[in-house]
Amino acid sequence: MLRAIASTAGLLVVGVAALALGPGVVAQTAVADGAVQPARMMPADAHPAFEVAAIKPSDPNDPSDRLHTDGRHVLIENQSVDKLIQFAYGIQKSQLAGGPAWAGTDRYDINGVADVEGEPNTKQFQGMIQKLLAERFGLVFHREQRELAVYAITVAKGGPKLTKSASDPNGQMDESGSGSGTTLSMKFTNTSMADFGMIMQFVMDRPMVDQTGLTGKYDFVLRYTYDETRATDPNAPPGLFTAVQEQLGLKLEAVKAPAEVLVVDKVERPSAN
Repeated sequence: MLRAIASTAGLLVVGVAALALGPGVVAQTAVADGAVQPARMMPADAHPAFEVAAIKPSDPNDPSDRLHTDGRHVLIENQSVDKLIQFAYGIQKSQLAGGPAWAGTDRYDINGVADVEGEPNTKQFQGMIQKLLAERFGLVFHREQRELAVYAITVAKGGPKLTKSASDPNGQMDESGSGSGTTLSMKFTNTSMADFGMIMQFVMDRPMVDQTGLTGKYDFVLRYTYDETRATDPNAPPGLFTAVQEQLGLKLEAVKAPAEVLVVDKVERPSAN
């Protein structure tokens, strides 16, 4: 499966790789208005790193803007360090503090290969970027709790409509997705509410905070229309907020609440290749 984070319009937001790095920058497949093709994935218990990664400043005239995996090959184009941190740690811009001004303006291209065969899932890809940030950019940070505008995930009236996972409770979460037109279907396996919140906040405009009180892991499918303004099918599923309530028995409520903030203590321009 080709996964990319890009700002190019007209591509599908697909699966749990639907990751936003800011307004207009979302994870999308390289297949427009069609089903994604399955890929041979890395073992779920693998913890990949970059076997090799070449980093160079981006061409300021190049409009490319993506994070892309194709098997072991990783191609990152025109990304700032701040955007890489947001992707790697699953946070919104409002959850990132500190750091030099250049970390939000200087942009880099990264071309690398993972040290494990197969294509990484979302968490594995994030882990690869975390290691790269520490090793090549010298990233050091600490975490704080601050009150932010968030979406709280709560249990809707009538209770959750989730199936307890039969998978190993200590096993890894799994995810897959497919889309057509403006409809997205996301399949979650062995997923906690914290995992669900981390994934979904990438397609939202503020952090997600789990206030469900649900402690188990679940298997479920979420099917929704991600761009209702472009939807033409009268039988299309509802928008995200309605779909979450009707299909999962959960609610997304806009509130202010304590949320984790990543505070940068140190970061450097990348080390030589």
